[in-house]
Amino acid sequence: MKAIGSKRISLPLVLAAAIVLGLIVFGLMQRRDQGGDLTRMADVAPVEVVPISFGPIELRRTFSGTLEPRAEFVVAPKVSGHVERLHVRLADPVRRGQVVAQLDDDEYVQAVNQAGADLAVAKANLAEAESALEKAVREFERIKTLHQRGVASDSQLDESMAERSARQARLEVARAQVVRAEASLETANIRLGYTKVKADWTGGDDSRVVAERYVDEGQTVSANAELLLIVELDPITGVIFVSEKEYARLQPGQEVSLGTDAYPGERFQGRIERIAPVFREATRQARVELTIDNPEMRLKPGMFIRATVILDRREEAVIVPEQALTNREDQMGIFVVDEEAMTVAWHPVQVGIREGDRVQVSNGDLRGRVVVLGQHLVDDGSPIIIPGEEKGLDAAGAADGRR
Repeated sequence: MKAIGSKRISLPLVLAAAIVLGLIVFGLMQRRDQGGDLTRMADVAPVEVVPISFGPIELRRTFSGTLEPRAEFVVAPKVSGHVERLHVRLADPVRRGQVVAQLDDDEYVQAVNQAGADLAVAKANLAEAESALEKAVREFERIKTLHQRGVASDSQLDESMAERSARQARLEVARAQVVRAEASLETANIRLGYTKVKADWTGGDDSRVVAERYVDEGQTVSANAELLLIVELDPITGVIFVSEKEYARLQPGQEVSLGTDAYPGERFQGRIERIAPVFREATRQARVELTIDNPEMRLKPGMFIRATVILDRREEAVIVPEQALTNREDQMGIFVVDEEAMTVAWHPVQVGIREGDRVQVSNGDLRGRVVVLGQHLVDDGSPIIIPGEEKGLDAAGAADGRR
């Protein structure tokens, strides 16, 4: 009975064991297949790509600086006096030669009158000297005639000759006194004219603007004391400082685009006018002066500016995003996508102009798309997958099949 019971129990156990064994084999086969797919997918790197572009690119640099007046002229009187009136105020326009201030001229008018009187006296003395000389000449001629007849002595002739010479000398002195008196009168008139203070600058435009006023009416000023500061604002001068790196790329006549905080979002156009031939030792920078048209005089001296200069330009350049640049073994390069095999190829490149996040590269004929994200996952010839494009996985599978 025990033997028979054992036989009955062993049959179900054998069937159960066979089923479990079959399940285990099936599971192993499934895991093998899945492992192959996972291995294949592990070899494919997900990357992000963008097309290589072609077109113009510019090397721009922006420099900080300030605005300065094109020219400055300090109005100062040539004589001392009491400021009777100022004809202009701050920000008033001024024409070349315009009278901008009036000093009290009573003293100078009196000096003119005095010089005029001195001239009249000198002229009277001249007339008297001329008359005396004529009389001395006639007397000399009379004595000379008498001497020839033997009536007048030699001493009388010598005395008459000496008198004539003396009268001639006095006439010359009187003439010199007239010249001196005339010069004194002219000087007095000039000094009187100086009481009308004029803005007589030289060069530049005929119209300028009052930038500063240093005195008020009623003050007494000395000669050469500063009364007003007059500046030229159209055009206006911008001043920037550049380092040695940019210095060699700048030249007079280059166009410049400027912005200022006073007018956000607005650009002004100018050009480089002068470049300093020396660098400042303290900063190792050189001064560059810009000329900016300012017909409406909106730009003012002292304003902070940002000047953008185009240092270089390429019309037909190969351009990639800056994120595409990768450094491998101390060499800069990019990974270009092979669209058929869905792999990437490493191309060393030379980097040229950088404009924002766009970079000019050069190394043969570069076309197609370039990897901008995921470069650390790939190497030359690595298969890739582009998220959103199933072509990458299919191509990778076909490549595995070919292997």
